[in-house]
Amino acid sequence: MKSTSNKSCVAIVAGEASGDQHGAKLVRAMRKKNPELFFCGIGGPALRQAGVRIVLDSAELTVVGITEVLCKIPGILKGMGIIKKLLKSLKPDLLILIDFPDFNLHIASGAKKLGIPVLYYISPQIWAWRRGRGKRIGKLVDRMAVILPFEEQFYQEFDVPVTFVGHPLLDDALPPVGQTLKSGVQDPPVIGLVPGSREDEITRLLPIMLDAGDILKQRLKNVTFMVSQAVSIDSGLIQNIVNRHPVWEEVNVVSDGVEGVLEYCDAIVAASGTVTLQAAIHGTPLVIIYKVSPISAWLAKILVRVPNVGLVNLVAGRELAPELLQDDATGDNIARAIQNMLKDEDELNHLRRRLFALRDVLGGAGASDRVAELALEMIKK
Repeated sequence: MKSTSNKSCVAIVAGEASGDQHGAKLVRAMRKKNPELFFCGIGGPALRQAGVRIVLDSAELTVVGITEVLCKIPGILKGMGIIKKLLKSLKPDLLILIDFPDFNLHIASGAKKLGIPVLYYISPQIWAWRRGRGKRIGKLVDRMAVILPFEEQFYQEFDVPVTFVGHPLLDDALPPVGQTLKSGVQDPPVIGLVPGSREDEITRLLPIMLDAGDILKQRLKNVTFMVSQAVSIDSGLIQNIVNRHPVWEEVNVVSDGVEGVLEYCDAIVAASGTVTLQAAIHGTPLVIIYKVSPISAWLAKILVRVPNVGLVNLVAGRELAPELLQDDATGDNIARAIQNMLKDEDELNHLRRRLFALRDVLGGAGASDRVAELALEMIKK
């Protein structure tokens, strides 16, 4: 297939903050192997910084929950129109889709009609619900590049071309085992609060985390806290929520990535998502919380077919991190879970080792390079 310039053209769509980060790593890995590539598509600050020409900021599309999507339908339809127009005009040599299934599968259908090869990087969680999508994906996608070990077998059952590439989180430089794993609990204990990377998540979850902090301050006295602020989030949002809790005279907000929080804290309270795997990679004990609208929660209870929601627990095949969801996600329950975690230092150290061992299960470093090789092979065909 010929692009509109002498350079090979790659379109990329990443609709969420984590996909934006992983997509940027992939773009850099591909450019190392072929500096002449031209990239364009939908993404956020990471992809833009990696040199991708962004035609629509992914912040206009991001939403969590089944009912919450309704208020963003106009923006989603606009985004679909923009990327379809881009595909028709540029006819890229490859389309890379990253997670974000409802949007991306629609785009994959359009690309299929145009004869554009599609690489789907980071599978939608159809193994959790709507498993029947496996057949549809097989018709629309030329190759799946999956990052969780159990996903490869899932797609093989549907005869979808699939490669387990490992998790891109492991591409980041990580300290050796001896320097990463803590022992015991600091005096005073340090607890991290990681409320997510989307405004609606933070608005919903951070107040509950701060409630837990209020309780822990009363029970543990000298406990201190760090709040992780995602790069995509305005600091004013965090500060406004903190200001509503008068007990919090000051709070240490870390805005340069969650890694510093994970390395320094004895334990964290985290929104369900990729950060739960990041915590495991650092050997940091955690409590997972999440809340969506009541209707979304009711539908999820009917449709979801996995025993846990936390990725760290799904990969481990057992519950290494307590999960407090919906009405169970209260300040008192969170505080109790953190207290139970910190009270036995031997058990805490054992938990750190079990979490850290998931590094090997996740496939080791080099995921971005492996996906880059797949992508470049597809461009050559």
